[in-house]
Amino acid sequence: MADRPMLSMTPHLLRGALLSPLKHPRPDAPVPPTRLVRQDLSIDLAHLAGYERVCGFATGSDALPITYPHVLGFPLAMRIMASRPFPLPLLGLVHTSIEIRQRRAPAVTGTYELAVHVEGLAPHRRGTEARVVTEARAGGELVWASRSTYLARHRTTGESPSTAPGPAPSGNADTATRPLPARAEWRLGGDVGRRYGAVSGDRNPIHLHPFTARLFGFPRAIAHGMWTVARCLAEQGPQGPVRVRADFRAPVLLPGTVTYAADGPAFELRAPGDQGHPHLTGEVRPGDPDRV
Repeated sequence: MADRPMLSMTPHLLRGALLSPLKHPRPDAPVPPTRLVRQDLSIDLAHLAGYERVCGFATGSDALPITYPHVLGFPLAMRIMASRPFPLPLLGLVHTSIEIRQRRAPAVTGTYELAVHVEGLAPHRRGTEARVVTEARAGGELVWASRSTYLARHRTTGESPSTAPGPAPSGNADTATRPLPARAEWRLGGDVGRRYGAVSGDRNPIHLHPFTARLFGFPRAIAHGMWTVARCLAEQGPQGPVRVRADFRAPVLLPGTVTYAADGPAFELRAPGDQGHPHLTGEVRPGDPDRV
């Protein structure tokens, strides 16, 4: 039976919201040992088409968009992050990076086993990050895996060098001194967060409306990090064995205008103009078909 990833999300969001004020994040807190598994998951073609439209992927492909397994696994991740043992408050949690390793492009007609667990916590200069791993298997074979970091902002005693943002990834030696060439300019409506939230199940208040975003320190609603990387990868069109790394460096305020730029394996989303500050930096490189 095909499954819509967002059907059971609201109870977890409400539970996580109620538990959030009771949590006091710190990088040395224990993480839940839970590993949640969903078996025999097939693809809801109508939901997939809606996701492709929102993110700009071409419709009608035989393979899933490279970011779509993240959406399929997100309800499991939400169940863990909204649970009492998870040490970070769900409200205001910000997605800061994702790494994806794909052994082969998952087929639209496939049936999958999804598994999610929390790998651990790490200090961040602005708080504490959780590392959440999602895996997709077909016929017992691991075909896709990701590691996401989620930041809970709180006061810290100092900056952690290991989590401070580094230079943007690059396929050319001189891109450290020149911007990536612009490929497109996108005007984003104020409803992007609500539209992506509807297809992903991620209805974090920071993405929905200016009022709810201001409660967490943002002047307006901000785009989901996974929407920004999906929109960029829709332009890149990676298929087959591939490795993706993306870092979410600054919020994309909605409504707004952004520049998509790319050169070789490197891509970025930045404020308009060649010298605009980066919102997202990333790279796409060939992967090893024998390992994820």
